[in-house]
Amino acid sequence: MARGKRELQEINAGSMADIAFLLLVFFLVTTTMDSSWGLSRKLPPPLLENQEPPPPIKDRNVFVVLANANDHLLVEGELMQISELREAAREFIANPQRKDDLPEFKEVDIDLLGTMMVSKQVISLQNDNGTSYNLYIQVQNELEAAYNELRDELALEKFGMKYSLLEEMAKSDDPAISEVNKPKVKAIRKVYPQRISEAEPNESGS
Repeated sequence: MARGKRELQEINAGSMADIAFLLLVFFLVTTTMDSSWGLSRKLPPPLLENQEPPPPIKDRNVFVVLANANDHLLVEGELMQISELREAAREFIANPQRKDDLPEFKEVDIDLLGTMMVSKQVISLQNDNGTSYNLYIQVQNELEAAYNELRDELALEKFGMKYSLLEEMAKSDDPAISEVNKPKVKAIRKVYPQRISEAEPNESGS
């Protein structure tokens, strides 16, 4: 006995759209993006319309880092390897020997630490439009590492643990832990504030 023909039911286009949307949401939620090359730095707010620009900074207080289109690094007017940048930045930021050609200091009263000598240091970074992203990230990482190493050393001296650990504890979900460590993190940052001023890329290609 021949079977009767079954009519094909029309597919509901609205349901297909819903399914596609749900699949897209699922993909976005479950996919991990590689962020190992990203930067997590809080940028300074832009100047307000009627706000006066900050006063000029003395040359001795500025550490100039230039990266050109050929991925050459020029630091304070001298060619430098990326492997040397961190130590040079540390020397500039801390100025342990109080050299006249390195940053000045000012006395600052800081909670938990008392009166501290704080450097007036600023790091000025400028890249070229042709600078590779790889070098750009390496420079950023080395400069940030210079600050963090100095912070670690000070935190060990004053609080008996590294700054990186204090920072982690300050983010704890346990208020008893976070509230104790937040002031310590703030104090260390006041002694070694991360001041990296990034200029617009150079278009010269040199």
